[in-house]
Amino acid sequence: MDWLGALQDLRSAGLPGVLTTVTEVRGHAPREAGAKMLVGADATWGSVGGGNLEATVVDRARAMMAEGIAVLESAEFSLSEHAVTQHGRQCCGGKVRVLLEPFLSRPTVAVFGVGHVGFELGRILCRLPLHLYLVDSRAEQVSVDRLAEVTAGVAEVHPVHTPVPDSALAELPPGSHVYIMSHDHAEDFLLCDAALRRGDLASVGLIGSSAKWSRFRQKLLAEGHAVAAIDGIKCPIGLPGIAGKAPAVIAISVAAEVLRALPSGTPQGASQEKFVRSLADMG
Repeated sequence: MDWLGALQDLRSAGLPGVLTTVTEVRGHAPREAGAKMLVGADATWGSVGGGNLEATVVDRARAMMAEGIAVLESAEFSLSEHAVTQHGRQCCGGKVRVLLEPFLSRPTVAVFGVGHVGFELGRILCRLPLHLYLVDSRAEQVSVDRLAEVTAGVAEVHPVHTPVPDSALAELPPGSHVYIMSHDHAEDFLLCDAALRRGDLASVGLIGSSAKWSRFRQKLLAEGHAVAAIDGIKCPIGLPGIAGKAPAVIAISVAAEVLRALPSGTPQGASQEKFVRSLADMG
C-alpha cells in the first residue's frame, strides 16, 4: 500500500498519522524533493531517505502524535559525518529539509435523537472535523434528504437508523462524547443505562429538566449503578447561564459545551475561531 492509501485508511479508522515530505535538498541526499513518507503509530509507508535521517523523522512524528501537536513543523538535517544523531551518522554530504504534517485522530461525538434539537446540533457540529454519529430509531429523522445540509460539512457524518439505539451506542469507539435527546424518555433511559455499562466514554449528556434527571437517577441507582458513575452524566446539558428553549439556542449552548470537552490538541483546536464565526452565519 502506498502512503496515500494508508492515509485514507488511517483517517477512516480514526487513527493519527504524520505525513512527512522532503521539501528541499542541497548537495547529495538519498531522496529528492517531493519524496513522502507517512508515519503511523505502528508502521510507515513510503520513504524520505532511510538511515538515521528517516529514523529521526519517524521519532519526531510519533512524538508529535503522542503530544497531540496539530501544527506543521519543518526540520533541517545535515547529512555529514559530523552530524550525529541517536541513530548514527549519514555521510551523503548534503542537507535536507523535511515538512511534518500531522493528521490527528478525529474526536467522536454521537447524538442520539435527531429531532428539533438534535438536528440543529448536527448543523453546528458538522462544521468541525469530527466523527459525528446521528442516531435515531425513526428512519425519517436520518434520511438522506433531511440530513443533506448536515452531511455537507467537514465532519465525517454517520447517520444511523436502528430500532435499538443502545446497540449503536455499544459500537462507538472508546472516548466518544455522547448526547442523549431522543423523542422517548424510555429510550433515553435505556441509553443512559447502556452508557454507564460501557464505562469508557469521555462524556455523557442527557437533555431534560432537573425533575427528569431526578427520576432517572433513582432508576439508575435501582439498576445497580454506582453513585459516582451516575453523577458523571450531565443533565441538563449546555452551558449554564444561556437562557432560551428554542432548539437553536439549546443546540448552540450544547455545541459550546462539546467544544470545551474536546482536547485542545485535536484537529478542531485550529478551527475554533472559524467555528465560532460560523455560528453567526446560521439562519
